[in-house]
Amino acid sequence: MADNKKALKVNKVTLDGGEATAYVAYRTNEVCSIYPITPSSPMAEFADQWSSQNVENIWGQVPLIAELQSEGGAAGTVHGALQTGALTTTFTASQGLMLMIPNMYKIAGELTPTVFHVAARSLAAQGLSIFGDHQDVMAVRQTGFAQLASASAQECHDMALVAQATTLKSRVPVVHFFDGFRTSHEVSKISLLADKHIRAMIDDELVYAHRDRALNPDRPKMRGTAQNPDTYFQSRETVNEYYINSIKVFEQSFNKLAELTGRHYQLFEYFGSKEADRVIVLMGSATETVKSTVEYLNKNNQNVGVVRVRLYRPFSTEHLFKVLPRTVDKIAVLDRTKEPGANGEPLYKDITTEMAQAYAGGKWDKMPLIIGGRYGLSSKEFTPAMVARVFQELNAKKPKNGFTIGVNDDRTHTSLDNIKPLDIESDDTIRALFYGLGADGTVGANKNSIKIIGGEDRFSAQGYFVYDSKKAGSMTTSHLRFGPDHIESPYLITSASFVACHQYNFIDHVDMLSRAKVGATFLLNSPHEKNIVWHKLPRNVQAQIIAKQLDFYVIDGAKVARSVGMGNRINTVMQTCFFALSGIMPKDEAIAKIKTAAEKSYAKKGQEIVKRNFAAIDQALAHLQRVEYPQDITSSYNPDPMAAFESAPEFVKRVTSRIILGQGDLIPVTELPDDGTYPTGTTKWEKRNIASDIPIWESDLCIQCGNCSIVCPHAAIRAKFYRKAELADAPDTFKSAHVSARGFPDLR
Repeated sequence: MADNKKALKVNKVTLDGGEATAYVAYRTNEVCSIYPITPSSPMAEFADQWSSQNVENIWGQVPLIAELQSEGGAAGTVHGALQTGALTTTFTASQGLMLMIPNMYKIAGELTPTVFHVAARSLAAQGLSIFGDHQDVMAVRQTGFAQLASASAQECHDMALVAQATTLKSRVPVVHFFDGFRTSHEVSKISLLADKHIRAMIDDELVYAHRDRALNPDRPKMRGTAQNPDTYFQSRETVNEYYINSIKVFEQSFNKLAELTGRHYQLFEYFGSKEADRVIVLMGSATETVKSTVEYLNKNNQNVGVVRVRLYRPFSTEHLFKVLPRTVDKIAVLDRTKEPGANGEPLYKDITTEMAQAYAGGKWDKMPLIIGGRYGLSSKEFTPAMVARVFQELNAKKPKNGFTIGVNDDRTHTSLDNIKPLDIESDDTIRALFYGLGADGTVGANKNSIKIIGGEDRFSAQGYFVYDSKKAGSMTTSHLRFGPDHIESPYLITSASFVACHQYNFIDHVDMLSRAKVGATFLLNSPHEKNIVWHKLPRNVQAQIIAKQLDFYVIDGAKVARSVGMGNRINTVMQTCFFALSGIMPKDEAIAKIKTAAEKSYAKKGQEIVKRNFAAIDQALAHLQRVEYPQDITSSYNPDPMAAFESAPEFVKRVTSRIILGQGDLIPVTELPDDGTYPTGTTKWEKRNIASDIPIWESDLCIQCGNCSIVCPHAAIRAKFYRKAELADAPDTFKSAHVSARGFPDLR
C-alpha cells in the first residue's frame, strides 16, 4: 500500500480492527442484524451502542439493530430485510457463519447486494477454539459470495467501504474477512475515513436500484421459485457475467478510494525483489509478517518476494500474473486452514491450477515448482523466523509439499523443523510486555496507553492482547509497540525493552524474562520492598536479571491501590510506572494524559471513582523503587513446576501439565488425543496460586446460608457438619458454630 502524505492529512485515531470495520458498516447500512459470537462480538456491540446513542448513518438515519437468538436467525433477517430493499449487514464468525450458509446461497443466487463482515475463526472440530484462522471463510467460498481479505486495522476500515461500494454496483454479495483476534482485536493507529469520503464512495443511484428490486406489493413480482431440471442448470449459468464484471468493479472501487484518501490497494499485491526466484503467496494478517521479513532478507543478499491475495473470490488470474515476477522458479502457498483428506488446501490448489493452465496455454514461460503448507491454525504464532524457514525449504533439493509450520508433527512428519530465531524489528521501536490477570485492569490500562501514545503525531502504535479462553482469572499478556515508523508486526514480541509483571506469583512459573532484551527494564508488582525482594526471587529469575543486566524496579501496587480505595485494581498504578520508566514522553505530560484517559474511562461510574484513580496515579511514583542487586545468584529458592504433578496420572504429566505451565505450543502431535477425548477430573492439578487475599470465615457473622461454599470455585471455604463430641480435641484455631437451621438431627 502506497501512501500519499498530503492526502492523508486526516483524523488519526487508535482503535482495533473490529471497531474500524463496524465504523464503516454502520454508516453505510440501514439494518444491522446481529447475534454476537467471539471474536466478532465487538462489531455488533459497537453498532448497538451507536444506535442507542442515535448516531446517524451517511443518509441521516439511525440504523435499526436487530439482535436475534441465533446466527441462522440473523442470516434470515438479513435476507428478509434485503428483499424489502433495505441496506443490511451482519457480523459473524466460525460456526455462526456456518449457520448462515443456506441464506448465503439464496442471497447470492438472487444477486442481492450485502456485505457480511467476518472475524475469521477456527471451526469446532476435535475441540472448540475461539481463536483465529480461515477455516470458516474457506468453508463458504462455494456460496457465491465474493471474498475480500484485510490484513490490518487500516485495511479493515478501508475494505469495509470498498466491499459496500462494490456489492451495490456488481450485485455480488461480499464476505469481508480478517483474522480473528490477530486483526479484529489488534489496536492500531489508523487514518479515519471522513464521512464525505464514505459518501463519495456510495452511489445513491445504486441504492435506488436496490430499492427498485425489492419485493413490493405496489410492484408485484415473484422470486425464489422452484425449478425443474429443464431450467435450473441454465439459470445457474446466468450469473457468470456478474462475477466476471465484479472483478473490474472491485478494481474501480480501489482506484476511487485511492483518489479520495491516497491509500492505494490492488487485488493482488507484490512486495520484494523484481527478479525474485522464490515467492510466498498468502492472505490475511500474515502477509505483513512475510512482507517485513522479505524486506529484511533482501537486504541480506536474498532474492525473494511475497504476493498478497486481497480479492480471493472471484479469483482473477489476470491480476495475479500482473504482479507475479516472471523470474520466479519456486512458490510456497500458505493456507491458514485445513481440509482433512484433500490433496491440498484451497489457495494452494487455486494457485497451482492457475499456473498449470497458464503454462499449458502458453501464457507463462515455465512451470514453477509449487508447494503448499499450513500455518497459524487457531491463532498459532507465525513469525519472521518461520517465514525465513519456508524460504529456506524452497531452496531444498526436494522441498516438502503439504508441510506445516509452527507445530511439531512427529506422527506424519509434515512439519518444518530447525527454525532459527530471527529478530527483524527496528531498534527505534519500543516493545513492551505486560503480564496480568484477567479482570485486573491490565488490558484496559494498556489500551488506554496505546491511545495516549498513538495520539501523538510522532508515534505509530500497536497493541495486541493474548487471552486464555478462560478469560477472567487467567493470565493475560499485553504486547505493545511504539515508534516513529509505521508498524507492520502482527506477531508476538520476543525481544522486549520493557517487561512488567503485574502479579507477583507469576515469577514462580512464567518465564517472562526470556523475552527481555539485554538492558531492558523489568517492573515487578511485589509485596516485598527493594531491600528484601531480591532474596525472595527464584534462582532462575535472578540469573536472567544478572545475565541481561536488567534495570529492576518494584512497587507494591496492591498496597497503593488499597490505600486510595481501589481494592485490587492495580492497573492505574502500574500504567503510571510504565510511563515513568519507559521515557516515551515527559513524566508530567504523561501523567496529565493518564488522568485524562482515566476520567474518560471512569466518568460514568461517578466522580468518586475518578478521584480514586487520580490518587492512585499520584501515589504510584512515590512508591516506585529501584532495586540494586548483586552480580551473584544468592537465592536458594528454586521452584520445580513439575513437582506438583508427581502423583498425577501419566496423561496429566505428559500433556495437561505442559498446558498449565504455558508450554502447550511445544506438545508434539503424538501426545494429543486423535478425536479430542480427554480424561476427566484433571482440574485439581491446576493450582495457579493467583489469589492475593484468601477468604476467612467469620463464625460470629455467619447466617449459615451456605452460599460461600457453593460459589467458591477454589474450595477455600467448605461447610462440614460435626457432632459436638467430635470437636473435643479440635485446636483453638478451628472455628465452628452451632447449626441454626431447622430440621437437622440432634448433633450433640
